[in-house]
Amino acid sequence: MEKLDHIKSHLATLTQIGENEKNGFINLVSRYLSGEAQHIEWSKIQTPTDEVVVPYDTLAPLSDDPAETKKLLDKLVVLKLNGGLGTTMGCTGPKSVIEVRNGFTFLDLIVQQIENLNKKYGCNVPLVLMNSFNTHDDTLKIVDKYANSNIQIHTFNQSQYPRLVAEDFTPFPCKGQPGKDGWYPPGHGDVFPALMNSGKLATFLSQDKEYAFVANSDNLGAIVDLKILNHLVKNKNEYCMEVTPKTLADVKGGTLISYEGKVQLLEIAQVPDAHVNEFKSIEKFKIFNTNNLWLNLNAVKRLVEADALKMEIIPNPKEVEGTKVLQLETAAGAAIRFFDHAIGINVPRSRFLPVKATSDLLLVQSDLYTLVDGFVSRNSARANPENPSIELGPEFKKVSNFLSRFKTIPSIINLDSLTVTGDVWFGAGIVLKGKVKIAAKPGEKLEIPDGIVIENKEINAPGDLSS
Repeated sequence: MEKLDHIKSHLATLTQIGENEKNGFINLVSRYLSGEAQHIEWSKIQTPTDEVVVPYDTLAPLSDDPAETKKLLDKLVVLKLNGGLGTTMGCTGPKSVIEVRNGFTFLDLIVQQIENLNKKYGCNVPLVLMNSFNTHDDTLKIVDKYANSNIQIHTFNQSQYPRLVAEDFTPFPCKGQPGKDGWYPPGHGDVFPALMNSGKLATFLSQDKEYAFVANSDNLGAIVDLKILNHLVKNKNEYCMEVTPKTLADVKGGTLISYEGKVQLLEIAQVPDAHVNEFKSIEKFKIFNTNNLWLNLNAVKRLVEADALKMEIIPNPKEVEGTKVLQLETAAGAAIRFFDHAIGINVPRSRFLPVKATSDLLLVQSDLYTLVDGFVSRNSARANPENPSIELGPEFKKVSNFLSRFKTIPSIINLDSLTVTGDVWFGAGIVLKGKVKIAAKPGEKLEIPDGIVIENKEINAPGDLSS
């Protein structure tokens, strides 16, 4: 309690945030300090049935009547989580303005997709962007360019909470960090109260909107799916999490379990050490959370008003300019257990195409994908259902470096894996097949010439190219 009073007295002096945010923060901290974490009993975990995690192929087909489709779409808002910066890819500003393909950014593609829906069915699906204080100003400038599109764009900010100095729990802005670094956005679990506090929830409910489709702005696969929306409306599901089968690349992703009669998210952080390997196995836990979520807006209002969304708190320790600080965060997926008739839907992998690094950009800019009407879809010429694994060295980490090192993006339709290390430069029209490893020797520049085909080879010097 002392800690809480200490925080409250300092919080009262901070003018940057309003009462709603202060109350939300105190609420989060007091839950954290009381140590109310839900303890998972491993033996009680059950694999969800097909009623709880519905296979996508079993969803009912859609009506052929465009009027029915319009009726369905008129209940929908699309909400993109737009709080992230492009810093890990060497970009300033919101991540959603990185150019993905043909000069279009994530945001351009999202707007094109929704514009096409609105035009095709004569409906009015709005786009809502949840920004953080880090991305808000830049996003407002960018949204201006869509002023003439037939789509309503709404923005709101997620909460801004003070980081806590780890040693004594003083809010960081009160202890020598008045700037942006004193604050943090508390994870996407904040979408529920932030939507309410911004007044946007009331706006959408007054327009007879019923569902929000929520997804990360960097997931190119997260497009509006009418079969899913139709299923939720018909079955009155208040919450739906899209999950997809795990591959070895996804072993850390959260999974859905049945626990004491409820469906809930199990994250790696909640797993006792003795069971971590079991959690990572693809046999027992076959699916993972894509963070494509569908929410019933009336249910969100009911649960936020009742202060019922007590998701697991994720403590995220950081160091800022030598000071150890703590940020407390929550995840939107963990809210699943508080909603009625909540389900998962086991969707095709194509609905999960996140761009987290330049290696992902290489995939989506290559001939492995095509771009039509803002939708990025996979080239049917590739036989292997899985994407090639791509590892690029630190020289390629920043988008600008990545772009300058490829004259054009190589053809990778028949590639299984690519590893690149060192000072490597790619010419135009290169074709990569099978398993390819290219490693420049330290201090040497290795140029891959235009038009070459490399199949199942390891290349360390120019001489290896001709052999």
